[in-house]
Amino acid sequence: MTDCTPIQVGQIVPDFTLTTYEPTQKGFGSYSLAEAKKNGKWTLLFFYPADYTFV
Repeated sequence: MTDCTPIQVGQIVPDFTLTTYEPTQKGFGSYSLAEAKKNGKWTLLFFYPADYTFV
């Protein structure tokens, strides 16, 4: 496991790749931040509790 450091507003996010579910293809795919940047696409990072529990 790697060390996790919080990212602040305005900081550059390190490149990452993650597995996604593609509902139009009814299967799994992947998302790469480096690939999105290369294609000139914007990315919004949204974090939430896994079960939407409000504390």
